[in-house]
Amino acid sequence: MTEGVFIVFEGGDGVGKSTQARKLADWITSRGREVVLTHEPGDTEIGAILRDLVLNPKWGDVSPRAEALMYAADKAQHIHEVVLPALRRGAVVISDRYVDSMLAYQGAGRVLAERVEQIARWATQDLLPDLTVLLDLEPDRGLATIAEKDRVEGAGEEFHARARQFFLDLAAEDPEHYLVLPARTGVNHLAGRIRERVAPLLSAPTGTVEP
Repeated sequence: MTEGVFIVFEGGDGVGKSTQARKLADWITSRGREVVLTHEPGDTEIGAILRDLVLNPKWGDVSPRAEALMYAADKAQHIHEVVLPALRRGAVVISDRYVDSMLAYQGAGRVLAERVEQIARWATQDLLPDLTVLLDLEPDRGLATIAEKDRVEGAGEEFHARARQFFLDLAAEDPEHYLVLPARTGVNHLAGRIRERVAPLLSAPTGTVEP
């Protein structure tokens, strides 16, 4: 059995998750650790097809349950193909979105509740991140930066308000494994706060990944 570190960036659309994930990956790489920078949905061949099916407006009216199941399938393949192999060889995996996004968007946003968590945990083999960085912002401010919205981005104000609150509720329940930061406090300031929280994870053993 080998150990890696699993870090996830979560939050609403347009909050800067991808930017901070890249900055963290560059910093960890400079410290001599292998980093796998990835994202959900769509960072496998199967996932790319599923991403198009759930996000592309051309597919029309997709059932919320079908949407949730396609997200779960993407996560199952992502864990199998990308995340677990990297963790088993001791890499640091940084993912832009993970299970919390499904719980917030499909569970709270689509009002599918506990069934979504059961499916998501099963799909990801109950693998939990060592740290989730939640970048928080009022949904309308983040969405205003997106010119052409996909199906989920265009799901409406109430949908995104429910999702934001659910992200915050998840973090409040487990502060040991979450870092909540206001998304509009400067890119470099945020990067510094994130590095402070991540540094101890790079020098101490974390969870063990079963083979």
